[in-house]
Amino acid sequence: MSVSLSSFVTAPEGGRIEFRLPAEEKAMLARAAALQNMDLTAFILRKMLPEARAVIENAERQALSERDSLRVLALLENPPAPTDKLRRAGQVARKIA
Repeated sequence: MSVSLSSFVTAPEGGRIEFRLPAEEKAMLARAAALQNMDLTAFILRKMLPEARAVIENAERQALSERDSLRVLALLENPPAPTDKLRRAGQVARKIA
C-alpha cells in the first residue's frame, strides 16, 4: 500500500514547494541524496534547476529555418524604408518623450 508523504523543498526566495509521493519514492530520493552526501533539498534542487533553466530557455528561443534566418539578416543589413504609419508613430513618440 502506497502512503502519501509530504516532503518540502525550500525555494530560493524562502518559499516552499510541497511534494506528495509514495514512501518508496521518497526513500529512493533520500538514498540517492545520501549517496551524494547531500540533503534531500539540495539533491532535488541540483537536479531540477538545470532542467527548469533548459525548459525556460527552450520556450523562449525561437527557432528559425535557414530561409527565415537569411531573411532576417537581409532585413537587418538593408532595412525597408519606413511607412507613413511608422513615421507618424515616430513623431508621436518624440512628442511624448
